[in-house]
Amino acid sequence: MFPYSRRFLSSCLNARSTRSIRELLQIKEVPVSPIEVKGWIKSFRALKKVSFIDLYDGTTNETLKVVIPITACPEVQGKPSLKTGQSVVIKNAHWKWTPNREQSFELSCSRDDVEILGEVGGDFPLQKKYVSLKQLRKWPLWKHRTTYLASLLRFRSYIETELTKILSNESFFKVQPPILTGSDCEGGGELFYVESNDSRITPGASKMKYFGQDTYLTVSTQLHLEVLALAMRNVWTLSPCFRAEKSDTNRHLSEFWMLEAEMCFVDDVRVLTQFVEDIIKNLVRSLLLQQNQLLPQLVPEEGADATEEVIKQWNSLINDKWTTITYTEAIELLVQRHSGEPFNHIPRWGNALQAEHEKWLSGTKFGGPVFVIDYPKDCKAFYMKVNSDNKTVACFDLLVPDMGEVVGGSVREDDYRRLIAEMEARKMNIQELYWYTELRKHGSVPHSGFGLGMERLVSWLYGNHNIRDAVPFHRAARSTIHL
Repeated sequence: MFPYSRRFLSSCLNARSTRSIRELLQIKEVPVSPIEVKGWIKSFRALKKVSFIDLYDGTTNETLKVVIPITACPEVQGKPSLKTGQSVVIKNAHWKWTPNREQSFELSCSRDDVEILGEVGGDFPLQKKYVSLKQLRKWPLWKHRTTYLASLLRFRSYIETELTKILSNESFFKVQPPILTGSDCEGGGELFYVESNDSRITPGASKMKYFGQDTYLTVSTQLHLEVLALAMRNVWTLSPCFRAEKSDTNRHLSEFWMLEAEMCFVDDVRVLTQFVEDIIKNLVRSLLLQQNQLLPQLVPEEGADATEEVIKQWNSLINDKWTTITYTEAIELLVQRHSGEPFNHIPRWGNALQAEHEKWLSGTKFGGPVFVIDYPKDCKAFYMKVNSDNKTVACFDLLVPDMGEVVGGSVREDDYRRLIAEMEARKMNIQELYWYTELRKHGSVPHSGFGLGMERLVSWLYGNHNIRDAVPFHRAARSTIHL
């Protein structure tokens, strides 16, 4: 149990002289003493009779309006000019209700009460003018200070917090599987190899296998999660994953975060898809309740209408029925469309669906989330349970408009002999995964799981279709490693 009561924390909050802008915007009664607030200047406007500061501190989408009387202007007092980007502390600010204005109150202070903590140079790139997202991506030091991208990071933080609550309410336990691994969970071979400089020799002169064997950064924590699920029934994690693939698109990252969950006593893929649908719908319901705090008023390059479209999409996700089709049905639909309006990649049974196929199914064809189930076993991983037709496996991908696949999962093969037979058929190194196969020999149970790409989920729900904006410092085939 948390050791401090809400009353204690509230008293500490009230005792602080400095409050965040988010806290100030929630105040219902006029403070009895002058206010101190810290932040960065979003904009500064000097008029004939008064000057205005729009102050932000990163805790909310909104800025705080601060009024400085003309008698205290910098030119009169000999003070340094106030400029966009400066960090300041404003002391002894007085509260005034402004019920007929956009902000229900304003703070008033003299120029002497504004202390500059950090200056900005003449080359500071963020000014009060339009900057495209394409340009902002070239400024990793500064881009998070913009309203839109800062809101996106707060949006992601909220989603992670809410998913933690939702999974906890479903009796899932958060666990910590390893990042360093000796195996390729997905079998795609897109691994980052881990080496260490041998400190016993001249640094940089030699490299060594740190664990005495080939070691990689994980592409998925699933195999270790299965170990923990068979001890705790329902487990989940949110971990960084790494794939050394050359795909350099707005849907791919070399370092990304994945929410993975494993649950015991689930052997029906439709039960699994229903669970995924339920947790996403519960998440969206909470987003709707907080929409004013979570979404920016304007979206670069798209305007205010984009935010309205996002809210419309959220309502649709809750109220509309989600589609479920088999892979075979999906191929039939794709082939029909291809005959009249060809795709770049020909849809064929047995091949993986391409991004254009996924976007067409979820966007043009169904106009919403689509679960595609029962893929051919040869284009999926070895651990998936084979269906009775011996051609397909009990798995699913969740496809959503504009983004494609966001979640993938399956029923896991829980029978030792069948698992070994599948690994042998694929000519896998069984000894390398002996510990995983051993799970099936001692108290194995039917179990299932899924992996959810956090950047794709966040981007989709936020209405931003470039996942590089959903992580503070993106890592991709052509990105820099410094920022």
